Amino acid sequence: MATLLLIVSLFLTAFSALLAWQVLEQRKVIARMMESDDITDPDNDPELVLTLKVVDPIALAKRESRSARVLADHLPVMVRKMVYQEVMKELEQELEERDIEVQMHIEYR
Repeated sequence: MATLLLIVSLFLTAFSALLAWQVLEQRKVIARMMESDDITDPDNDPELVLTLKVVDPIALAKRESRSARVLADHLPVMVRKMVYQEVMKELEQELEERDIEVQMHIEYR
């Protein structure tokens, strides 16, 4: 019985050593990743940004506006821009009603 306990203890010790070694290796990998991403202070959280994409702005414009039905076929870029401006305006109004302060702008990619 003592032999069995000794074998189990040695196995658990070896397993613990393996886990400790893996933790140290993971810390090294994380440190290298932070250096390569130029994250010098791990206490500073990254800035979170919400991105919104209207899946089909032309169809939305045609559904919501009579004039967009005519313009969408001839000036699709302008209609897309107008859709995004309107969506942004409506979101801003809704967030203001809920007293949520935001900064909004449109990015062109």
